[in-house]
Amino acid sequence: MAKRKEIETDVVLIGAGIMSATLGAFINELEPGHSIHIFERLGRVAGESSDAWNNAGTGHAALCELNYTPEQEDGTIETKKALDIIEQFEQSKQFWAYLVKDGQIGDPKDFIRTVPHMSFVRGEDDVHYLRKRYKALQQFRLFKGMEYSEDPEVIKNWIPLVVEGRESSEKIATTYTELGTDVDYGALTRIFIDNMVERGNTELHLLHEVYDLIREDDGRWKVKVKNLSTGEKTIYYSRFVFIGAGGGSLHLLQDSDIPESKLYGGFPVGGQWLVCSNPEIVRKHHAKVYGQASVGAPPMSVPHLDTRVMGEETSILFGPFATFSTKFLKEGSYWDLFESIKYWNIVSLMRVGLKNYELEKYLVQQVSLSFEDRLEALRVFYPEARAEDWKLEEAGQRVQIIYKDAEKGASLQFGTEIVTSEDGTIGALLGASPGASTSVSIMLTLLERCFPDRFHGKWKEKLKIMIPSLGQHLEENEALCYQVRTETCDLLQLNWKEPVPAGLAVSANAG
Repeated sequence: MAKRKEIETDVVLIGAGIMSATLGAFINELEPGHSIHIFERLGRVAGESSDAWNNAGTGHAALCELNYTPEQEDGTIETKKALDIIEQFEQSKQFWAYLVKDGQIGDPKDFIRTVPHMSFVRGEDDVHYLRKRYKALQQFRLFKGMEYSEDPEVIKNWIPLVVEGRESSEKIATTYTELGTDVDYGALTRIFIDNMVERGNTELHLLHEVYDLIREDDGRWKVKVKNLSTGEKTIYYSRFVFIGAGGGSLHLLQDSDIPESKLYGGFPVGGQWLVCSNPEIVRKHHAKVYGQASVGAPPMSVPHLDTRVMGEETSILFGPFATFSTKFLKEGSYWDLFESIKYWNIVSLMRVGLKNYELEKYLVQQVSLSFEDRLEALRVFYPEARAEDWKLEEAGQRVQIIYKDAEKGASLQFGTEIVTSEDGTIGALLGASPGASTSVSIMLTLLERCFPDRFHGKWKEKLKIMIPSLGQHLEENEALCYQVRTETCDLLQLNWKEPVPAGLAVSANAG
């Protein structure tokens, strides 16, 4: 029997999505001599959560997403999460702009363009909430330039589809900002990985599945890989492994058997879109309009009427409507959920199930919706919507994190979670939104955890060139915020003009 082929490498990236691609792009800049192998079980790059149809596509910056600014029991608006997210998205734009400036990205419009971000609410209570949210955000310079209106004529100028056909007596309100973007993360992922392969130090393996991870005594990882086309199996020995396989990450993290993996379980939630490609309708809507989530709904199910540009085609998406499947990936197995249940997390899963009745009720209601039911939900946003202009399409599959805290017990977590081993030789990403939009910030955190000496040592100068605001808060530095936003918007060809800080304006006039 022939000996199985064995290959040495510096880095293994599992999953050819936006997270692995972003991490690979960083490693190529920071350690250009490192060898990298990327393994993807599908026959294409960015085929799961990073694909444009499967991903929300919003450059999530907390400009329009109401779930990032909840109203507290005392009536105040919580703004911390919104500030964190907008800072993180600014880091993403800085890294992308650096790659444009460096010639690694040709035309930024291949993946990003300006699309206004708006929040839309109805009824006296929600209008009162949005008014308070707007005022709360206006104390921060990162949200300056946002506009607010309760005037139907003003709102109609911004989003005519939302106002036309609506009862004039209905109380509505919106916020509006041209700082918003539409991002095709699938296209961006392909740009990153193409660049890595062209440099010659990266090998991309499509239709290859990692089926086991074993830590060797010398600290390396033994990565067992199967070629799904030929059945051939190969062993790769790597000094560092990143698991960025979307919904498939939990299984691989469990296979690694690191102690940190014992704290996690997962609960899958899918989605569907209503899609309109009628040019006459698409031309009348140019915005991402987010509303209020239903009680019990996960954050990924916040309803929005969303302009999407994918390649040469512009469409309007509405949804997502939640679905349920035991798959962890859109092209996964119905056994995924059951195979993730282990003796160490079964109690946590059961407790979370008992505590999250509202979510389970919401999923049952969503699954039972007819096409007409979905159309009625759309008409809350677009009163004159006609059935013949819309079709139902499958969105991506997400796995919400179940985390077992030593003090608080098990809970369902929304958002993203970085899991790393104590020695920093392996890392994984679990969870969902805002995910792709904050991929740069997430990968910076991963690099700092896994390579602290290099992050604060020999990489420090190069990281500051790529991310000028690294280690600082743009909210606290007016001059830096103006400089960074002006340069990134110029390089990424975005329409936003950052307001000039008063101090800088006085200096310019004086000079």
